[in-house]
Amino acid sequence: MTIYERIKELARVKKISIRELEKQLGFSNGTIRNWINSTNSQSLEKVANYFNVSTDYLLGRTEKKHYYDLTKKDEKDIGIQVDKILNDMTGDVSFYGEPMTKEDKEKLRASLEVAVRVSMIEAKKKFTPKKYRGGNHDNRKDNQ
Repeated sequence: MTIYERIKELARVKKISIRELEKQLGFSNGTIRNWINSTNSQSLEKVANYFNVSTDYLLGRTEKKHYYDLTKKDEKDIGIQVDKILNDMTGDVSFYGEPMTKEDKEKLRASLEVAVRVSMIEAKKKFTPKKYRGGNHDNRKDNQ
């Protein structure tokens, strides 16, 4: 995908036109369309900030939209962490005096995975140094 195609897709998802985006960012009519061939970094950073994505994503260098997206290693670590939590549980876990069924255990595992994943994303947002964030994310609104 080109920069323009990525921006066009982001605008479509946000339900605004390219022209409306240009107005909101203070660009002249047709500025973004001209990026099919080239762009400048300040303008590109403005667009990245508007959509809360990295400039690397817009440039097609990565498919990760956000600096805090989880990696394959992170996903593996989540599984390890959930296994550790489940293994550390002592005794038989029961609900209303009934032992957990296999289905109950699967639901508990899924819930723990979500909780650990959300915690990991929040930690990345909070503790990733600015220089690795792919733009000035401090001025962005969290649209997640």
